[in-house]
Amino acid sequence: MGVEQHVDHLVVGAGFAGLCTAIKLDEAGERDFLVVERAHDVGGTWRDNTYPGAACDVPSQLYSFSFARNPDWTRSFSPQPEIHAYLQRVARDAEVLDRFRFATDVLDARWDDDRQRWVTRTSTGTVVSRTLISGAGALVEPRLPDIDGIGSFQGEVFHSARWDHDADLTGKRVAVIGTGASAIQIVPELAGATRHLDVYQRTAPWVLPRHERAYSSVERRLFRRFPLLQKLYRSGIYWGRETWVAGFTVEPRLFAPVERLARRHIAREIRDPELRARVTPDFRMGCKRILQSNSYYPALDRDDVDLVTDPIVKVTGDAVVTADGTERPVDVIVVATGFHTTDPPIARHVTGRDGRTLADTWAGSGMAAYRGTTVHGFPNYFSIVGPNTGLGHSSMVFVIESQVAYIRDALRTMRAHGWAEVEPRAEAQRAWNAALQRRMGRTVWQTGGCASWYLDEHGRSTTLWPRTTVTMRRRLSRFDAGAYEVAPAREVARVGG
Repeated sequence: MGVEQHVDHLVVGAGFAGLCTAIKLDEAGERDFLVVERAHDVGGTWRDNTYPGAACDVPSQLYSFSFARNPDWTRSFSPQPEIHAYLQRVARDAEVLDRFRFATDVLDARWDDDRQRWVTRTSTGTVVSRTLISGAGALVEPRLPDIDGIGSFQGEVFHSARWDHDADLTGKRVAVIGTGASAIQIVPELAGATRHLDVYQRTAPWVLPRHERAYSSVERRLFRRFPLLQKLYRSGIYWGRETWVAGFTVEPRLFAPVERLARRHIAREIRDPELRARVTPDFRMGCKRILQSNSYYPALDRDDVDLVTDPIVKVTGDAVVTADGTERPVDVIVVATGFHTTDPPIARHVTGRDGRTLADTWAGSGMAAYRGTTVHGFPNYFSIVGPNTGLGHSSMVFVIESQVAYIRDALRTMRAHGWAEVEPRAEAQRAWNAALQRRMGRTVWQTGGCASWYLDEHGRSTTLWPRTTVTMRRRLSRFDAGAYEVAPAREVARVGG
């Protein structure tokens, strides 16, 4: 096995989740931790997604840590470089980077019942830890389309999350496959810069106007000088976003006025009646992710851009062929088809008490956890942005901070009682998820008439939270030890480290 490194806590990932965990562990006195990250820098999603036009669709004031508010955002919706720079600065200022190990892949992590420890093999050595905390995230592994012949394409092919900056698209014929959140930012950037652009749409998304503006230098100075002012501004945005929850989770018809706004947006921005019809969704708003853009529809309306709605049947060496028999020549294919969200890659590498991986455990009925954070059969394993913690209306940073608070209280409770293991009871996890799925049945994600990445192969929403974030924070405000099986340290565990 070689030399083992022993730490109290091993954290996987150095994005928002891993960084927040490191900072809050350090603050709580849990300083014996190691963060492993497969890349060479902090940032996660915001380090990896560098495609043209990449920006956040959650307001800047919400998309930052509550304990590290940023008075220097230049715009109301932050561009990718600013978010990445923010995370780099927060990491430096918190003085936790001495416990980060970059360029390190997790090969497999196994619970050792005799030692009461997680034994994790990484590409840079083996780590033995009391707890394993996954901050690997959901938007990590690009999902590639299963299209006949795409491997034989003679031009350049790359996913939006792995943008090839060496590829010069100027004057070339480019195909963008997908019309999700990344695509509607990429398409306006490529339109006009390419010789011709084909956009392949399977389902038309709902797109709202993006009410975006630059922050003035006066505003930024006021935020720096009066932090309370920025806190109040952030709170106002937060509570405004919370008003969306009822439309998602209780009564989808509440979105009817917003649907009318979106239809007016189409009518204003697109001249061609036929194109208007093709970009108008045929499902309830909110069923799929609601997008925001002021430039997407005008880009589609250009003479050198074609929206293609016929299904792709194959790719040849130099063209994309659709079901109607049309063959469209192309030099570059940009794949914007999302990520593995309901089958996270980390699940294949984490093995619990009974010798099964998380992926095996979830294979039959889909992802499930207790309070989105812990899993029966996996002692001392904590997942941040785990099953049913996603949001359709607000900031995932809020979720991350809530879960990290729960984990911190779990660790405090374990130390106070001398427990070496905590594991959610099977009945507690079943009850939690049964209640979630009952509530999920009336949400627009289940009833809105669409297929989306929110749903798994069984048609269940195992990604989203069907209540307010206020409720989520309350449910995660303290570690509820009564829902857990606990065990003290055995002698062999103390001897073994």
